[in-house]
Amino acid sequence: MEKTDALIDAVLDRIFVPIEASGRHVHITKEQALTLFGHGLTPDRPLSQPGQYLSKERVTVLGPKGEFRNVAVLGPERKEAQVEISLTDGKALGIQPPVRLSGDVAGSPGCILEGTRGTVALDQGVIAAQRHIHLTPEDGKRFGVTDKQAVKLQTFTDRPAVFGDTVVRVSPEFRTAVHLDYDEANACGFRKGDLGRILP
Repeated sequence: MEKTDALIDAVLDRIFVPIEASGRHVHITKEQALTLFGHGLTPDRPLSQPGQYLSKERVTVLGPKGEFRNVAVLGPERKEAQVEISLTDGKALGIQPPVRLSGDVAGSPGCILEGTRGTVALDQGVIAAQRHIHLTPEDGKRFGVTDKQAVKLQTFTDRPAVFGDTVVRVSPEFRTAVHLDYDEANACGFRKGDLGRILP
């Protein structure tokens, strides 16, 4: 039975990619962490991507029309701040975030972050994350796709959907997984453990 289960898992790994839903969160610099909390980020638990973690710290994100309290801060610290929200979140905050890949924040709107010790005003950095697929180089070869390639993703969820313009990210530093924001995850009826398939 164990051999059969292992064989099934191996076949599934060759055909499907696991889906994960990513909620609103914030990335900050070391200097910003000191301003907001008086110290650097404190790891709480690791995330699915190697080296990434959920910190114990939380912030309030303020926009022109509203705010979100207790927003997760992810580590490690980065060279530039980034606030990732959904388009629905943007309406609540009064911000129109552009849909961008992580790290592409030039010309994006800003916001205010409030921590336990201080406040940081961002001139830019608020984006809605482009849906994407993290792949190892080995999985990239197996699926026949390359870094920054846009593909279609079929979801095997409660409300099956096909998402176009899903960007592939290939790196030896990644673990294979699809990242959807909560708008997309809710639209397709995602539940933890669901799978997707890269369409030819």
